[in-house]
Amino acid sequence: MRPLYVQRYLLTGLLTFIPIWLTWIVFKSIFSLLSQFNLPWVSALFEAFPDTLGRLHQEWLMSLLAFIVTVVALYVTGFAANRVVGQRLIGAFERVIERIPVAHSIYGGTKKLMAMLQNKPSGTQRVVLIDFPSPELKSIGFVTRVFRDASGTELAAVYVPTTPNPTGGYLEIVPLERLVATDWSVDQAMAFILSAGAVGPDPLPFELRGTRPSHPD
Repeated sequence: MRPLYVQRYLLTGLLTFIPIWLTWIVFKSIFSLLSQFNLPWVSALFEAFPDTLGRLHQEWLMSLLAFIVTVVALYVTGFAANRVVGQRLIGAFERVIERIPVAHSIYGGTKKLMAMLQNKPSGTQRVVLIDFPSPELKSIGFVTRVFRDASGTELAAVYVPTTPNPTGGYLEIVPLERLVATDWSVDQAMAFILSAGAVGPDPLPFELRGTRPSHPD
């Protein structure tokens, strides 16, 4: 009788399943987020025509249709934003938002963050390493802003995402001189974080300061 190798195959199956599961979790989160925008409208459309669309009243079908409508709406919004008419409409919308104190703060802060992520901050790289959570350890972070304190010291606001869910993380204020620059793109860094370090170039495209072993004379 051939051995079953239960432990080996269970471990192999687990290691094969985890990447699929993580990909599904991320895709499901994005799908759910985008479908929620237009789901009430799609649901109302199905209820308005019970004799025709009512027969197709399935939750998964409505979510899929709402997802497609949202993606199309995002494409149309991006297309319009690159045209003069679209820019005028966005400008009119922003002028209305400016009159609402709380909405103005949220919209303005989010818009600035999106603009920052499209361009590297002056004087540093976007993807860096910082001493976190202790001086002996390093964590990957994304520089969102470079500024100065009252004494003139250059500081960087660094977002440190968690693994494997990068939507949660920490915001650290780090002196610019203590950042370890990398030549990674944001996509490469995100792949490294989502895979818990399994996906990444070898050797790493940066050098940790103070980690090179010393040689006796």
